[in-house]
Amino acid sequence: MAARILILGSGGREHALAWKLAQSPSVDQLYVAPGNGGTDSLPKTTNVNISVGDFPRLVEFAQKNEVTLVLPGPEQPLVDGVETYFRKVGIPVFGPTATAAQMEGSKAFSKDFMARHNIPTAAFRTFSSSQFNEASTYVKTCGHPVVLKASGLAAGKGVLIPATTDEAIEGLKSIMVDNAFGSAGSEVVVEELLTGDEISVLAFSDGYTIVPLPAAQDHKRIGEGDTGLNTGGMGAYAPAPVATPAVMEQIMRECLQPTIAGMRKDGFPFVGMLFTGFMLTPSGPRVLEYNVRFGDPETEAIMLLLEESTDLASILLACAERRLDNVSIDIRPGYAVSVILASAGYPGSYPKGKTITIDETPDAVVFHAGTKKQAGTVVTDGGRVLAVTAYGQTLPEALERVYTGVDKVNFDGKTYRRDIAHRALKAAKDKPEGLTYAAAGVSVEAGNSLVENIKACVRATRRPGADAEIGGFGGVFDLKATGYRDPVLVSGTDGVGTKLRVAVDFGVHDLVGIDLVAMSVNDLLVQGAEPLFFLDYYGCSSLSVPVATQVVSGIAAGCRLANCALIGGETAEMPGMYAPGDYDLAGFAVGAVERDAILPKPDIRAGDVLLGLSSSGPHSNGFSLIRKVVERAGVAYGSPAPWDGSTTLGSALLTPTRIYVRQVLPIAQKGLLKGMSHITGGGFIENVPRVLPKGSGAAIDAAAWPLPPVFRWLMQAGNIAPLEMARTFNCGIGLVLVVAPEQVEAATAALAGGDATVYRMGEVTATPGVEMRNLESWSS
Repeated sequence: MAARILILGSGGREHALAWKLAQSPSVDQLYVAPGNGGTDSLPKTTNVNISVGDFPRLVEFAQKNEVTLVLPGPEQPLVDGVETYFRKVGIPVFGPTATAAQMEGSKAFSKDFMARHNIPTAAFRTFSSSQFNEASTYVKTCGHPVVLKASGLAAGKGVLIPATTDEAIEGLKSIMVDNAFGSAGSEVVVEELLTGDEISVLAFSDGYTIVPLPAAQDHKRIGEGDTGLNTGGMGAYAPAPVATPAVMEQIMRECLQPTIAGMRKDGFPFVGMLFTGFMLTPSGPRVLEYNVRFGDPETEAIMLLLEESTDLASILLACAERRLDNVSIDIRPGYAVSVILASAGYPGSYPKGKTITIDETPDAVVFHAGTKKQAGTVVTDGGRVLAVTAYGQTLPEALERVYTGVDKVNFDGKTYRRDIAHRALKAAKDKPEGLTYAAAGVSVEAGNSLVENIKACVRATRRPGADAEIGGFGGVFDLKATGYRDPVLVSGTDGVGTKLRVAVDFGVHDLVGIDLVAMSVNDLLVQGAEPLFFLDYYGCSSLSVPVATQVVSGIAAGCRLANCALIGGETAEMPGMYAPGDYDLAGFAVGAVERDAILPKPDIRAGDVLLGLSSSGPHSNGFSLIRKVVERAGVAYGSPAPWDGSTTLGSALLTPTRIYVRQVLPIAQKGLLKGMSHITGGGFIENVPRVLPKGSGAAIDAAAWPLPPVFRWLMQAGNIAPLEMARTFNCGIGLVLVVAPEQVEAATAALAGGDATVYRMGEVTATPGVEMRNLESWSS
């Protein structure tokens, strides 16, 4: 059946869409509500005098005229739920639901979405209009330049880029106190200022498949050289040369596909045109914002890049019917440029009603935006009046054609930029510099500086068998120097999980270095082994010497606590692999134990006693859940800890994992222990059985030790069941020892005086699994 399409809007974008749709053999009739002075001059096209916000009349018109598809142009009707109105009467809409449209309607909503789904974007904080003081404090203390964004819709103008902290405070005042953007500023997103080339990527989606179009570059400022006030856009060109195939592949892999998958997972799949703004930073593409409709003026340029064989109507309907993978979208080689002709005074106040004359433009298409017909004459009726657009095999050819077209159009006060695509032209003229390792984002000098910074703290970890000197190709350890008679080597490797996210967000990095050592050496200890040496791995996109120095200093401190030597490591600087400021850690430890002293011993049996050694806090496990609880509670890491007002939440959570080597290794070497269990991810339920013989289990009395305040708060704030606590966290016991009943007194006495408190917490049983008794005591 031939398509009858209703386009909502009155700008250059809507004219360009109607122009392309009118070429489709599958289209019988186009309606544009309300349209402009140029849309009804197209074949098959009629203007309809209905506002885009009058949903009941639009629905009535669509039903009466047998419309088969609705295409909203601007964002406001989508945010206001126009999709629902038409869906209720069985007319498909190329556009998202009101919930999905919040990706553009609320910057706070979209930034939270990006954080939740790990989509690369700028660091940010969101503040309500009543939090002016808090926002001002953040701007003063965040340590980086900021961008201020009104969270709601502000006609593309709700963004301020202050040059100084004082300007930022004034900007916050104008948005939050003076209501410069009205209700759009009821929430403000304060985010890190990113630098690099900015591009726009428009992509079709049916909720499952996403297909990007050639990347465009918009020109927001009114003045040439990107000067003056922000506008809705003074021109665009596509494809942008900076959006290389490698960049577009990275954008698809890291941003667009995760966005579509994340929206579907969150229950609001995206159907329509996802128009995403990106900053191409030295660390890779970062999402600036989402828009949920065709861009303007990007659309005017991109429509000229669609091959004549590409049926836009079929693509729109395929998206609405969730079958985008069944249609082809063919792009012709070459470039398209769109130049906006604006009224004098725009983006401020401007006159209307100026007569427009347009001569023949054989090599350009003139799309109407702010125009109307008045007594048979086309006159100006908006700030952005026309979009002159041209195609060329090369960018210079397209530019020549478009500016020839601009000269064919006249009206009083015609204002336009003469430098559209200036960034691409400058890049083409500038001879590329010879590439270096540093130009690729890797600093050998920074690596050398780090080595010099950490030599002293690494040297402090010397012990018999290792001199702890770094800088060679490999670490050396003399096992003979340790005095073992029949040693068995034991190794372990681990990381610190998403506790790293807390460290990065809070800006404290040395403590996770201790965690890294603790997680590995405690795993050696439970096998009766003495830690001998340690190696670390530090991965990042851009090496921050101060941060890495803090981390390695913490690793060295952990090695000293465990009496093992830090004999080497790897620092991997990998541009584009991590978000700015992020890094990853891994550790590898090797220890030794006499062959006849390896734990666990084979004689563990029912009736053996379980002794628990207190933890220092959550250690390094369960932080994905901890961060979720913190998010739900709305507590900042810099705020006082809810259970201890004398310290901050971040400091409390970053308390390093306790290292039990000095307290426990001597009694293991004396033969007082049958086995040990390091309580890590999985809590008691998963870790205690790992040390027990097949067919055995354990009974643990949860009332045998006091539940530390941090765990009590997590349980209450997260509404976490006690059993879930026991299978996730250490709940105050970081190491469980298995001791024969007759050795309990001697073992307890030998452990006394150590850092950790000792509790008799349970016993080995003949029933497989872990029975948690008296869990109700944690809720009292």
